Order: sequence, then structure tokens, then C-alpha cells
Amino acid sequence: MPNFLKTLTYHYREQVARHKNLPFLKATMAASAIVATSDGEVTFDERMRVDQVLETLEALKVFDPHEGVNLFNGFVEALKQSPEAGHAAAVEAIMAVAADPEKAELMVRICLALSETDGEVSLVEQIEIVTLCSLLGLDAKAFGLYRDEIGKALAME
Repeated sequence: MPNFLKTLTYHYREQVARHKNLPFLKATMAASAIVATSDGEVTFDERMRVDQVLETLEALKVFDPHEGVNLFNGFVEALKQSPEAGHAAAVEAIMAVAADPEKAELMVRICLALSETDGEVSLVEQIEIVTLCSLLGLDAKAFGLYRDEIGKALAME
């Protein structure tokens, strides 16, 4: 009987964690899809980075990685099929974590890591991440997206 209760408790806690973290999973996959599609193509390296995030991030380990990949692919397809409607659906999912600054910040850091997979961050990816920061009420400077030195150097020219 004690093993039955342990098993029951384990499954209950797992389901609670899944329920609690589902908005974060959807928001992260939506934001990742926006960043990945912003330069016109979703590379194999970007897809691998999404897999890594799903398999290593504690808040997302409670989900089958295929569930996250399917969400990511769904957002990517929606963005390709109808950029305006796809973007609106992605933003709706992203806003579900806007009230939680810790999760919002983590999501932005995941997007930064995704944008760096091919060795260089494109300007359109940076713009999407800055826009994401703005939507979430986060300071893009905190993520190294604005550099005062560059602005000062340009002003001196």
C-alpha cells in the first residue's frame, strides 16, 4: 500500500507541475518560433537548440519533448502560412507569462540562446527579441541587446 501512495503522489505532483508550466511551455515555443522564423528559415541548429531547452530546463522536463516540438512546429507553420495571424497567436501565448517576470526573463534568455545557434545573431532576430522584451515589460539592455558604447561611437562620427 505505501508504494501505491508514493506512486499516486508522484503522478499527482507531476500533473500539477505540467498544469502549472503549460503556459510557460507554450509561450517559450511561441517566442522561439518567432525568433527562429524571423530571418526566413528555421535551421537544423535552431531545432536542435529547442530540443536541448526542452530536455534540460527543469520547468519543461515534465513534458514529453515531442509535445514541445509539436507546439514549436505549429507556431512555425502558423507564422509561415499567415504571418499576421500566426504572430497574433504567438503573442497571445507569450503574454500568458507576462505577469511572471522570472519566467518572462528566462524565455527571453532562451530566445537569445536560440538566436546564437548559427554563430551570429541577425539583426531581425535581435529586433524580434527587443520587441519581445517590450511586450513583456523587460529592459532589453539587461540582456545586452543595446550597447551604449555603440551609440556613443556613432554619435561621435
